[in-house]
Amino acid sequence: MGGFFGVTSKSNCSTELFYGTDYHSHLGTKRGGMACFNPDGSFVRSIHNIENSHFRNKFEEELYKFTGNSGIGVISDTDAQPIVIHSHLGKFAIVTVGRINNLDPLAQELIAKGKNFNELSSGSFSPTELVAQLITSQDRFEEGISYAQERINGSCSILILSSQGIIAARDRYGRTPIVIGKKDGAYSCASESCSFPNLGFSVDRFLGPGEAVSLTPDGCTRLLEPQNKLQICSFLWMYYGYPSSFYEGINVDEVRYRSGMGMGEADTTPLDCVSGIPDSGTCMAIGFGQGKGVPYRNAVVKYTPTWPRSFTPSNQHIREVVARMKLIPNQGLLTGKRVAFCDDSIVRGTQLKGHVNRLYEYGTKEVHIRISCPPLIWVCPFLNFTSSMSQTELITRRIIEEFEGNHTKNLSLYADSQSNEYKKMVLRIAQLLSVNSLTFSTLKMMTDAIGCSKEQICTHCFDGSGVCE
Repeated sequence: MGGFFGVTSKSNCSTELFYGTDYHSHLGTKRGGMACFNPDGSFVRSIHNIENSHFRNKFEEELYKFTGNSGIGVISDTDAQPIVIHSHLGKFAIVTVGRINNLDPLAQELIAKGKNFNELSSGSFSPTELVAQLITSQDRFEEGISYAQERINGSCSILILSSQGIIAARDRYGRTPIVIGKKDGAYSCASESCSFPNLGFSVDRFLGPGEAVSLTPDGCTRLLEPQNKLQICSFLWMYYGYPSSFYEGINVDEVRYRSGMGMGEADTTPLDCVSGIPDSGTCMAIGFGQGKGVPYRNAVVKYTPTWPRSFTPSNQHIREVVARMKLIPNQGLLTGKRVAFCDDSIVRGTQLKGHVNRLYEYGTKEVHIRISCPPLIWVCPFLNFTSSMSQTELITRRIIEEFEGNHTKNLSLYADSQSNEYKKMVLRIAQLLSVNSLTFSTLKMMTDAIGCSKEQICTHCFDGSGVCE
């Protein structure tokens, strides 16, 4: 996915920029980058590969270069960012977060009009460079941002740094969030509000879908009005987001707790205790235990000294090794116990299958899995979660193919928690995982836990809806 942070201040912003960007490290693993507008009128920029290291380790020694009062930073799972552009709109740095499905056609269209692009090592185009080209095709930044949002199929939120300050623009359906923070003499903008408290910022407001604002140390000025259609990704609350963050004013931890509470209250399985699969399953598990009336225990613990991050490598074999190494079963809490393990989702099922086998090896009497989302039946076309995989990599699609002979058949029935097809699918997943029982949250339970109306959140992964361009 990715996340970004920007700050404009009456004093040097390097500390806020450095730590504010670092507080988005749970959102991506590939590249980290920062750009700052320095007092001499120059841009200083640094980009590093963070696949095998932490953001802080890569950038600490370079902070002395960042002497300006305004800067932007990004954790990116797509391209190397920020990029710096010379244009008729002036010189500016830009970062983006999202997914552009029509990247190649748009780039080819611009090439045909005489534009030029750097080619990435992958042979494709930089999404951020494409967005910059679309913006600079117009006469003003706000016109360019509006034009870019109209042309992009998918989602794209943007930060632009210039000598005038920062422009923050949320994607037109609000699938990715932007929150504005303020304190005396400074304003900030971020994907995650968890970046604010330790830097002294308080939440000023959340940008609406398609809204763009200009930030200076003295204030926040609207450039583009928010649009009416909001389709924020529901998975932000269930998986991506840090527990202390807020989206649309709704706290991540509270949503996960409510989700678990609702599932616990409805659960009739005899259990001795409940445990979360760290990290995103922990908040839900605490709520589940409260709702069910059984104790929450740390039956599986994460080895945080060297595995602090949520995301794991893209290579499947390495991902499975990492998943095994970072989670340590607590045998003293497992032996002879009937335990419910809470997690956010089941994608391929391979990691969870490995966890379950180890739980039995450590003496667990019964393993029961509780998932805070409905089954994932569609690959996400709007963000980068599951977007790099084919539909048939999803465990649900493989089972549908097993049952129907075609993984695209009767999908609406398999997404309906009241249908026989859905119940057969869940039972088959439980058999493949070798668990005593498996329960997913329903779509209604999830949306009730979030607290937004169904029309305001994107649930495409679960029911195929929300495709609007």
